[in-house]
Amino acid sequence: MTRVMAQVGMVMNLDKCIGCHTCSVTCKQTWTNRSGVEYVWFNNVETRPGLGYPRRYEDQEQWKGGWVRTKRGKLRLKSGNRLHRLSQIFSNPKLPGLDDYYEPWTYDYDTLISSPTMDTTPVARPKSMITGKDMEIRWGANWDDDLGGTYERGHTDPMLKGIEESVVFELEKAFMFYLPRICEHCLNPSCVAACPSGAMYKRSEDGIVLVDQDRCRGWRMCVSNCPYKKVYFNHRTGKAEKCTLCYPRLEVGQPTVCAETCVGRLRYIGLFLYDADEVLAAATVEDDRDLYEAQLDVLLDPNDPDVVAQARRDGIAEDWIEAAQKSPVYALAKKYRLALPLHPEYRTMPMVWYVPPLSPVVDALKNTGHDAEDAGNLFGAIDALRIPIGYLANLLSAGDTAVVDGVLKRLAAMRSYMRDINLGRDTDESIAEAVGMTGEDIYEMYRLLAIAKYEARYVIPAAHQEAAAALEETPGCSLDFEGGPGMGTTTPVGEVRPVPVSIESFHATRKRFEADRHDELPQIGGLQ
Repeated sequence: MTRVMAQVGMVMNLDKCIGCHTCSVTCKQTWTNRSGVEYVWFNNVETRPGLGYPRRYEDQEQWKGGWVRTKRGKLRLKSGNRLHRLSQIFSNPKLPGLDDYYEPWTYDYDTLISSPTMDTTPVARPKSMITGKDMEIRWGANWDDDLGGTYERGHTDPMLKGIEESVVFELEKAFMFYLPRICEHCLNPSCVAACPSGAMYKRSEDGIVLVDQDRCRGWRMCVSNCPYKKVYFNHRTGKAEKCTLCYPRLEVGQPTVCAETCVGRLRYIGLFLYDADEVLAAATVEDDRDLYEAQLDVLLDPNDPDVVAQARRDGIAEDWIEAAQKSPVYALAKKYRLALPLHPEYRTMPMVWYVPPLSPVVDALKNTGHDAEDAGNLFGAIDALRIPIGYLANLLSAGDTAVVDGVLKRLAAMRSYMRDINLGRDTDESIAEAVGMTGEDIYEMYRLLAIAKYEARYVIPAAHQEAAAALEETPGCSLDFEGGPGMGTTTPVGEVRPVPVSIESFHATRKRFEADRHDELPQIGGLQ
């Protein structure tokens, strides 16, 4: 351990996602409800299996996103070396087109409002938000929602590779679950490495990946090299934009908009402490299936006295260390080993983690008349899970089914163990021992997953006011548009001067946050 840094992370419990898209809509209204980004969703919810958004973004043989390990044990971008990328800088061939995203549309509502009296009901026809012309809707940001398009296109899902025979697209054998996605704010971001102008950067204080709008020249190499396709091009401003992890909110101790408005309460936000000098070594392990364990090894125990001492020497504030010790994301990812990174094989070391869904196996057992929460039944049924473990493994563990199987068994053990407590019976400690845990561990895990309150799900230390001037001095990301915050102020001679959006937002959001609170509320994020 040589250099300790802090990283804001998120965990999503897929068992709780109901696919309501509230997170997507609130994010859209907050960040991308303006000209030039009509097609953009910083947060989207995909139905799996399905092609995702943009279409087949996980097919890196086509898009060349992320990193690859060379024969010499070094990392290089999958899109090629620097000279190769520069040779294509004026004609980037690996970009999704509008057809891969979808052509955004609205409806001609004026026809409904101003239509004269007639014998037939007027129709509000769809209008393209790009051309303004009538259009026929053929694709959307989640065309696979509720299996709507799976029968036609599901077999082309890249994550079915190697398990095609175990997935049958027939109604009685179908399965589905929801996968919310945002920017992964990776420890080893390929978008940052690929940016020719240096506009993409990772904040040293909290690890959030942002775009400097002043330096961005619209080369779009970041779009190509992000394997999650979570960087977008604003066709009006000619700039790249992406999820900011709502950093103005985080700086005052508030959760992101997507987490705050989540109906299922499936999101957790907190801090990781990690060894920055071990990131490259972890990302270059030879076997893709070892990447998950290597990433866990980079994450440091915030309760270890040696880690705490080194964090203090490296300038991490005391309240940030305390927040890391209470972090729900550290507990779910490393302590209980329930949350898994999305596509670790891309070697970007993503910091948005997912708890795989267990619910379908419980429902299947109930339908057969068996005790759906008996440990023996649950453990045995996991192998016959309606959602194939191989599919979950392709998403979350580079194809290693043993990792996903272990997570699902820990979740199953929690259900069985807690059933005895809820029924007032003596607990069966052998259930906990079967998955390498103690009864106390399982109970604490249950409290975090099932009944955690607001302040336990979001442990976010506020930025220090004395450090506000050191935050982004220029507009950060997706705020550079007419009339919006960060656009700047105009002098009497017409000169536009940028307003430091981080400082402006930091103080404005902090005042609103404090004004909305009441004295009787518990302390959140270090604010009284």
